[in-house]
Amino acid sequence: MRPVPRLLPLLFTCSVLCCAAGLEVVRPIVAQSDGGVPVPSGYEHVAGETLFFSCRIAGYAKTPEEKVHVSYSVEAFDPQGVPLTEIYKNEMVTDVAPQDKAWMPKITTEIQIPPLVGAGTYKILIKIEDLVANAKAELSVPFVVRSKTVEPSDTLVARNFQFFRGEEDAQPIEKAVYRGGDSVFARFDIIGFKYGEKNRIDVSYLTSVISPSGKVLWTQPEPAVEQSESFYPKRYVVASMGITLLAKTTPGEYKIAVTITDAVGKQTYETKQTFTVE
Repeated sequence: MRPVPRLLPLLFTCSVLCCAAGLEVVRPIVAQSDGGVPVPSGYEHVAGETLFFSCRIAGYAKTPEEKVHVSYSVEAFDPQGVPLTEIYKNEMVTDVAPQDKAWMPKITTEIQIPPLVGAGTYKILIKIEDLVANAKAELSVPFVVRSKTVEPSDTLVARNFQFFRGEEDAQPIEKAVYRGGDSVFARFDIIGFKYGEKNRIDVSYLTSVISPSGKVLWTQPEPAVEQSESFYPKRYVVASMGITLLAKTTPGEYKIAVTITDAVGKQTYETKQTFTVE
C-alpha cells in the first residue's frame, strides 16, 4: 500500500502556507473622523490632533474548519523613531464562510498626536501575523505634521521670545513699544531641559521687570512651574508673563529678565528682553 495517510497532512500544510504567501496590509486609511474619508496625500496634520486609522488584512489562511486567526499591532513614530503613544495590539479569531471569500479582517484604531511635537514626516507601522499559516507582514504609512518651529538645543534655553498687546492675541507686535497704562504681555518657549523617569520634567521660571536705571521694579511672587510625566517626551514648555504699566511710567528702555531652572538636569538659564515705553 502507498502511504497516502502520511502525505495528506503535508499536502494540507503546504496548501495553508501557499494561501498565506500573499499576506499583506492593504487599504490603509488616515481620516479626521471615525469612518471619515481619507485625507489627501501630503495633508498636514497638527499637534494634538486625533487620527482615525483603518486598514485591511489580505492573503490570510484558514483552517479546515474555515477559521481565521490573525494578530496585529499599530504604532506611530515621530521622525526620529520615537513612539508617540503606547502600542495598540489585538487579535481576531473568526469563522469565514466559503461565500465570504472576498472578506478581509479590518483593523481600526485612533492615534493621538501629542501636543507640542515637532514638524516633519511621521509614520504608522502596522504589523500583522497569520497564526494559522505562521506568516508575518508589515506596512509603514507616512503622515505629515505641521507645527510651530522651536529650534532644538542640547542645553536649557529660551526661544521665540515675543511681545503682545493682549493676553489672547495670536500675533506678536513688530516693535515692543508701549505707553503708560498699557498691558505688556510676553511669551517664550523653553527647550533643552532634561528628562527623568517616565519622561518627567521639572521646569520653572521667574520673570522681573527692570527699569532703564537697572532697578528691579517688579518680580513674580512665585515661580511658574511645569512638572509633568508623559509617554511621549514633552519637547518644549510654553511660558508667558504679563504686567500693566502705571499710567505715569517714565519713558525709556525697560527689560524683562527671565531666570529658568531645570531641576532634573540641574541647569539654569537667564535672558533679558527689551521693550520701550514712550
